[in-house]
Amino acid sequence: MPIQTPYETIAAAIAEEMRRDPTVLMFGEGVATKRHDLLSEFGSARIRNTPLAEAIIAGTAVGAAASGLRPVIDLLFAPFLCYAMDPLVNSAGKLRFLSGGQFSFPLVTLAMTGSGWGVGAQHNHNNEAWFVHSPGIKVVMPSNAADCKGLLKAAIRDDNPVLFFIDLALLHQPGEVPEGEHLLALGTAATLRSGTDVTLVSYGKTVGNCLAAATTLATIGIAAEVIDLRSLKPLDEDAILASVRKTGRLVVVHEAARMAGLGAEIAALAAEKAFAALRAPVLRLGGPDAPAAASFPLEQAYAPSAAAIGAAVQSLFR
Repeated sequence: MPIQTPYETIAAAIAEEMRRDPTVLMFGEGVATKRHDLLSEFGSARIRNTPLAEAIIAGTAVGAAASGLRPVIDLLFAPFLCYAMDPLVNSAGKLRFLSGGQFSFPLVTLAMTGSGWGVGAQHNHNNEAWFVHSPGIKVVMPSNAADCKGLLKAAIRDDNPVLFFIDLALLHQPGEVPEGEHLLALGTAATLRSGTDVTLVSYGKTVGNCLAAATTLATIGIAAEVIDLRSLKPLDEDAILASVRKTGRLVVVHEAARMAGLGAEIAALAAEKAFAALRAPVLRLGGPDAPAAASFPLEQAYAPSAAAIGAAVQSLFR
């Protein structure tokens, strides 16, 4: 399999879908400038730069989706989604329901999130839980290049609006990517490491920290199972519950603020549907309830580290 970065696989996935389906188009902030290969192949009618106007970009995409097109829009940094909340949440997420299912709204929104570039609080904010809470919107956040391709192709083909979050720290991290038709069903988690003592559930960059922690824990006799959610909504409840019922312990890890984050939902899921299997309290590790720092060292301390994850797991066995 070829080695590619998520940045490269995103372009490849969009190109494959544009060749397959003439209704797919892409526009957004700097897309024609950054993606010269796509512009050369598909022309300015299907790859188009826009002004820095997130509400207008998203509103135009909603109209395009309603008219039978499949737009992919790039809003750059996730905090800028604040400007696009009305068209994405109040229109794209609800109009299929309001039409009684007569219309579909196939719209993919790309946004970069998380630490890794020292871009400061107004460009670094893990706000994925906002959209998980918004009816009618699907949310995905891959942890590697291969999943970027499989999830993006599936998102473009979906008849619902999909928020596709790209972790900044992973954008240029290379990995093996399958060639040709590679699709991952939205709502399907991946078990990256099997274990019998504790379940680690994560997504995005903290998946790698969970795997590193699991390797260290194995040296002291604790077998950790690591689940990469990949899709935050729909959520693969079956994969989570099956693992918790096997291990009896659960630690949920994400970079987003711990308060009202996805970890709280997963903890509630385990308490409601797998309580009898739990042998210890469910733990949640998340970012602080504070804006992200621009300082690179402080930024790195923002997300739960492998050491912190390992310490949390060991506390469950005391």
